[in-house]
Amino acid sequence: MAEPFHAPPLLYGALGAAVSYYGVSFLSRKDGLPWLLGILLVMGILGSLMQVLAQHPTLFGKALRTYRHVRRYRVYSITLILGFSLGLGVGNQVKPLWFGIPEDQIRGIYGTLKEDPRAFHDSRGMGYLALQNVSGKGGLRASAAGTLRVFFPEGTIPRLQEFGRGSEVYLEGTIRTSEPKTKTAGTLGKYFQAQSVHLLRPAPALEQLRTRGHSALMKRFSSEPWGGLAGALLLGVKDQLDTELSQAYQYAGCSHVLALSGMHLAILTAVLALFLRRPLGLKAAALLGGCCILGYVYLVGNLPSLERAAIMYLLGTLAVLGSLPKQGSALLSLAFLLQILLRPESGQSISFILSYLALAGILSVGNPIHVLIQGRIPEVLAKPLAASLGAFIATAASTVCFFGVLRPIGILAGLIIVPLTTLFMLGALAALILPGNYLGLILSFLYDVLMRLVSLAAQVPGIPVLDTLVVAALSLGVSGALMVLSHRQTLMRSNLVPFA
Repeated sequence: MAEPFHAPPLLYGALGAAVSYYGVSFLSRKDGLPWLLGILLVMGILGSLMQVLAQHPTLFGKALRTYRHVRRYRVYSITLILGFSLGLGVGNQVKPLWFGIPEDQIRGIYGTLKEDPRAFHDSRGMGYLALQNVSGKGGLRASAAGTLRVFFPEGTIPRLQEFGRGSEVYLEGTIRTSEPKTKTAGTLGKYFQAQSVHLLRPAPALEQLRTRGHSALMKRFSSEPWGGLAGALLLGVKDQLDTELSQAYQYAGCSHVLALSGMHLAILTAVLALFLRRPLGLKAAALLGGCCILGYVYLVGNLPSLERAAIMYLLGTLAVLGSLPKQGSALLSLAFLLQILLRPESGQSISFILSYLALAGILSVGNPIHVLIQGRIPEVLAKPLAASLGAFIATAASTVCFFGVLRPIGILAGLIIVPLTTLFMLGALAALILPGNYLGLILSFLYDVLMRLVSLAAQVPGIPVLDTLVVAALSLGVSGALMVLSHRQTLMRSNLVPFA
């Protein structure tokens, strides 16, 4: 008989933490985001139960009669409660946006830049400010809290970027509210339209050093036609990225390629392993590589998807060294718990949600898809196709909720664009160390090929969908069916059941 499905206890802890964490956000903000997460979490729980039934239909009957199973579910219940308690405490640490005085009276805000300001092609820019206080008409002042999105006026970005993250600024302007992009996305949030910028205090010395290093690396690419793409892929800076190319990646269903995450970190870790493993050995190379990854994350800045990938890498290193179990779902669950514990506000970002859902889809749905297509298409295509389909199914409902459209072309386009982007990243890394005309020509060629392929894929229209519940239900049904079919296929290949 096949072994029953055993979900790691950490998975239930992560589910409990997610329910309470986003529940707190729902009670305080009511922005629609936690509502989506609740649906997806229910989908995950039901999907797990369906996988249990698919792999061992009599498991629940045995659980009632067997102490071993009763004990297992008791552990699951305990971890679920502990996770719920953790999420509740962490969620209460996320400060909602609060001004202290009526919004229509606010004329100035004071706070700390939470990240390096982004520049637009029209010389304006955007950033996020950790609020400390606000000022209004007649000299009115009040304490404030939360993180506010800010749009900076033309001509102020170079000076702001010179000071960088951690600088304290005073901005004069007005509070505004952005309109929702789709009927299901809800209000995107309030922002501050600044008319003038006053730099009051520079960032701490370590932050200034980080800012200078960040700027120096960007200058290495600034003179090259492919430099904008290199900066986006290596440093997460899209200021110099061609707007049409950025939109083409989005319309091609490959916008995740431009968002620093596990794919990019895997390339960097592979390069580190190539140079460190032989001279230092496995353990020393893993520890030094972990330090390099932490330094890289600090250099790039606060990107939730990159932070998730870095935590997963460090946990994976501990698993390889024997300190943690080598189970993907357990490591992903532990990474989620650690990230919301270390940076509670990171869980509120769209990139955080999509990053975790995509990897969860690869682990849960991608594996069954790989079982079904294995042997029918070349293995070099089977694994990436299964992973792409798994991520697409898991993120479909959230994509519809946030953006109102699905772009299935990304499933196929990614099979070509991702490998070429990987080659481009490796070439851009080499260009930092070995500048030369031949390397520049190769990168220019890869850049042109990527532009053509992405532009071609972007011409395929997306599927506008307005009902998130329908997409969520379809995703759940498809996931359950794939799990059942893959298990039957495994049994048939193992000669454990007769062929039909």
